[in-house]
Amino acid sequence: MRGLRLAGRKGPGDKAGRVLIILENEPAWTSHRVRKQVTTLVKNGYLVAVITQRDPGNDLFRKLPGVRLLEYPPSPEAERQFSYLAEYGYSFLAAAFLTFRALLSGGIDVVQFCQPPDIYFPLAWILKRLGVRVLIDQRDLLPELYAIRYDRVRPVLLSALRICERLSHRSADRIICTNEYQRDRALGTSGLPDSRVSIVRNGPVLEHVAEAQADESLKRGRQDLCCWIGAMGRQDRVDLLVQSIDHVVHELGRKDCQFTIIGPGETLEDMRALAHRLDLDEWVQFTGLMLPENVFRHLATADLGVDTSLQSDVSPVKLYEYMAFGLPVVAFDLQETRALSSGAAVLVEPGDIGAHGRAMDALLSSPQQRKELGETGQARVREELAWDHQARAYAGVIGQLCRARPGGHSDGRDAGTTANGGARPSDPSSTDSGDPA
Repeated sequence: MRGLRLAGRKGPGDKAGRVLIILENEPAWTSHRVRKQVTTLVKNGYLVAVITQRDPGNDLFRKLPGVRLLEYPPSPEAERQFSYLAEYGYSFLAAAFLTFRALLSGGIDVVQFCQPPDIYFPLAWILKRLGVRVLIDQRDLLPELYAIRYDRVRPVLLSALRICERLSHRSADRIICTNEYQRDRALGTSGLPDSRVSIVRNGPVLEHVAEAQADESLKRGRQDLCCWIGAMGRQDRVDLLVQSIDHVVHELGRKDCQFTIIGPGETLEDMRALAHRLDLDEWVQFTGLMLPENVFRHLATADLGVDTSLQSDVSPVKLYEYMAFGLPVVAFDLQETRALSSGAAVLVEPGDIGAHGRAMDALLSSPQQRKELGETGQARVREELAWDHQARAYAGVIGQLCRARPGGHSDGRDAGTTANGGARPSDPSSTDSGDPA
C-alpha cells in the first residue's frame, strides 16, 4: 500500500485534520447544512473534501482554501419506491470510488456521511479498518420519510430501510442529529453511549440575517406578505398550504395578503397548476429556485411564515429562518415543530386546512400577537439555535474524532475544541437559504 497515507499518518502541509463529507441527495451548494459545516471546518483549520453531485453551483466551494470537490454526474430522479434502489446503488458506487481516490491522494481522518440515505455502512466498515473515524450526520429518518411520501409502502421495503438505518448507526463512532426525536432513535439503534450521540441544529448565521434588507415591493401592492420557503418534495405537502390559502382568500375573504412560495422541487409545477385551478394566481406567486440573499430579502419583508409539513420527526429549517427574522409561524402541531417553535407559533391540528387558514387570518389581523410571537422566536434563535452557537458543537465533535484517530493529537487540543473537550468559538460564516428540512 505504498503511497497511501492512511488515517493518522500526517504529511507535509497537514492542518488540524482531513475531513471527507459525502452527500448523496443534492448538490452540495444547495445544502444549507453542508455549506455551514464546510465553512466552519475551514475556519477551524481542517482540509475538507466533499463528494457530491456535479452542479455548476458547487463552484462556490472552490473559492474556499483547503476545500476539494469530488463530483459525480447525478442519476435520474427516482419517482417510484423501488426505483430508489438504482439511484442509491449508483450513488454508493460513485461515492466509494471517489472515497478511495481521496484516500490515495492525501488521506482521510474523519468521514461524515450525510444521511439519509442510510447506505454507506459497507464503506464505513472498510474505512474504519483503515483507521478512519466515522461520523453520521442524520438529518431525516428514511422509514418515516418513505411512509409520508407514499400512501402505501411495502412492508418488505420498510423492513429493509430499518435494517439499513440500524447497520449505518452501528457503523458510526459518533452520530449528530438535528433534534431529540432523531437522537432517541439513534441511541436505540446504534448501541452508542449518550456522549457519542449529540444534537447539532440547523439555525442560520446571524450575520447574514442582519445583512438582509426589507423590500416593500415584494408585497406587490398588498398590505401583508406571507412566505413559505424550502424544496417542494411530496413529503412537504405544499398542496395543503395552497388549499389553506384558498380558504383564506375565497372562504374568509382576505384579499390584502400576498402569498409567496419560494423554492424548487419535484412538485413545483403541480402546485402551480393547483393554485391556478383554485383561482389563486392573483394572490400566490411561485418563485422557483432563488439565491439565498433573495430568500432572506423576502423574509426580512414578510409578516408571517408558514409550514404544512406532516413529518413529526423533522425540525424544519424554514422555522429557524422564520424565527430568526422575527416572523410568527403557523404550522401543524407536530412533536419537533412544537419543540422548536413553542411560544413563537400558532399550531393547529395536523392536516386541518380550515384551522390552518383561520390561524393565518387571525394572525394577519393581530399585529400585537405577531410581534409577541416573533420576538419570542427571534430571541431563541439569537441565544441558542443560530449556527453561531451550533458551529461550536459541530467543530467540537470533529475535533474529538480527530484526537481519537490513530496518531491523533495527544495533548487534547484540536481545532474547534479546547483541551477539556469543549468547543472553541469558531467563525460560523457561511451562506444560508430556504432549504429542505
